Amino acid sequence: MSSLDKFLQDRLDFAVAIAQEAGLITLEYFRQEGLTVDRKSDDSPVTIADRRAEQHLRTRIIESYPDDAILGEELGEVAGTSGYRWILDPIDGTKSFIHGVPLFGTLVAVEHGGEGAVGVIRIPALDECVYAAKGLGAWYTRGSAAPVKTRVSDCPRLSEGLFLTSEVNCFEEVGRQEAYARLQSAARLTRTWGDCYGFMLVATGRAEVMADAYLSLWDAAALQPIVEEAGGTFTDWKGNPTIQSGEAVATNGLVRDEVLAITRDYEKKSPSPAAIVIS
Repeated sequence: MSSLDKFLQDRLDFAVAIAQEAGLITLEYFRQEGLTVDRKSDDSPVTIADRRAEQHLRTRIIESYPDDAILGEELGEVAGTSGYRWILDPIDGTKSFIHGVPLFGTLVAVEHGGEGAVGVIRIPALDECVYAAKGLGAWYTRGSAAPVKTRVSDCPRLSEGLFLTSEVNCFEEVGRQEAYARLQSAARLTRTWGDCYGFMLVATGRAEVMADAYLSLWDAAALQPIVEEAGGTFTDWKGNPTIQSGEAVATNGLVRDEVLAITRDYEKKSPSPAAIVIS
């Protein structure tokens, strides 16, 4: 194993462990009466569960990797000197969380060289986890079962596949409602099993495409290594493999060209920040 692989494996093992710990914190508040929901400056919801889970992640990272940078959705950024940056979303899918829907997740990523190098998606309420590091494969586990290597589906055509997104109105808010309509028409089935859970479904072969018209860096960073190591593609709407674009298309690879033939027709527009609500 190369030095880089060892660095990534060590951080991956650690990321899986702390994602589970943070996920358990979120479950302390899930479906609990009286949970206070605050609104951030962009009008997106946030709760004590988000903040507590992220603080736990940060504390654990600082203890074990004090030279690494940290960026989190709720608590800002801390500079580092190692060249590695942890990117955290303690509850991806806060809207699902506050409505008692079990499809929210905890995202833990490590960025290296401007790319997502390590990624963990933990779905606490379903006790599912998928994780990966560049060059080291993608792995899936549920409950106490041993991890198994995971792969995207072998469905060859979108007309036979499942298309997922987080919210239909996210396409409307950036002027891309026609793109949604075309993807829905082309796919065999469309569902809004979205946020990180949708990307997990692509990486584990249960869906063929997941597309979001906008998302933040802390939403995207964990997804790229997972989808790619599972044999799929993770790109922006033009087909560029990146976590920096503010949009995402994940596919099983086989339907990639079909999907991009649609998404490439729509240039990214710039709505006012108040119109963008990401949770």
